[in-house]
Amino acid sequence: MLHRLLTSLLLPYINSMPSNEAISHVLVLVAMEAEAQPMIDHLQLKRNDTLFPSHLPFTGYQGKYLDTQHTVTVVTNGKDTVYHTGVDNCGTVPAAMAAFLALEATQADVLINAGTCGGFAQRGAVVGDVYVVSAVAHHDRRIPIPGFEKYGVGRVDTCVRIHPGNMAKELNFKMGICTTGNSLDATDKDHELMLENEASVKDMEAAAIVWSCELQDKPFIGIKVVTDIVDGDRPTQDEFLENLAAASVSLQTALPKVLEYICGKEHHEL
Repeated sequence: MLHRLLTSLLLPYINSMPSNEAISHVLVLVAMEAEAQPMIDHLQLKRNDTLFPSHLPFTGYQGKYLDTQHTVTVVTNGKDTVYHTGVDNCGTVPAAMAAFLALEATQADVLINAGTCGGFAQRGAVVGDVYVVSAVAHHDRRIPIPGFEKYGVGRVDTCVRIHPGNMAKELNFKMGICTTGNSLDATDKDHELMLENEASVKDMEAAAIVWSCELQDKPFIGIKVVTDIVDGDRPTQDEFLENLAAASVSLQTALPKVLEYICGKEHHEL
């Protein structure tokens, strides 16, 4: 009886402790195929159609990291079949679903969400900057009902299970808070909430992916490359399209550095 009582009291604490096992399998989630392809080609990953049920749009690629025994799995959201557009699935719904199912299928040690983002000039962001995400929140989930406001914002500190600050410093990346919304542009209210959350960058998936990681008690690392300036004077879509190709190449440069840094380390060493 006493043993069961102590177990029930200590189990949440034990489960929250960092893993002491070395990282051997890294899951990388990328929303758009154009963002993911340079890394898939660079690491010579092979498509794995067994990760997801065949009726789902998500795509997975797997292989070893260079000549090591560390496994890398890259997952993209795939193409839209629901609305018959054929464009990349983007936004929080496919991101959360892909992340949850990919974590279930791979049992990876850590999830990296790599992609592009908008940056805030007032916080020092310039196009091409690489950011490591320190926390996430939503800037378009407005639920003005007592008790639901905090849920709507959904702020999560992503430096609890791991502490990527040393990695950011060593790799010369910036660190900042990323807020997530389902639109490429932003309303005045979105901007207000982004400022309240001290956002350095904004995207369309990170907070949703963190939600899936939290459910499965998995560490999250966000790596974001700035394609456009949120508080600038150019239309977001124009600047995004103009810089997408260059940002994808920048991701290809940044991600191998991240993999080199984390593979083989234990969570507490990050």
